[in-house]
Amino acid sequence: MKLFIFVYLLDEDIEKTKKYLGEHVTYWKRKKFDYFKNGPFADKSGGLIIFSSGGYEQAEKTVVSDPLLLGNAIKQSWLKEWVV
Repeated sequence: MKLFIFVYLLDEDIEKTKKYLGEHVTYWKRKKFDYFKNGPFADKSGGLIIFSSGGYEQAEKTVVSDPLLLGNAIKQSWLKEWVV
């Protein structure tokens, strides 16, 4: 099992974020991970998700299906393997 972090910054368009935020939360809650932690930044500019995956390609497939990303509500994001 490898751990990955998905860090994202939201678009300034609040209405766009609101439109996809519920789907984003539901999408990640329905996933079955051995390890999962997530939450928004205190200033609500984005968030961080830490999750387990078999490898980078599998993690990337999970991230690219995030409703916030598909709805263009994320202006910048990073997916990185996390070694702890």
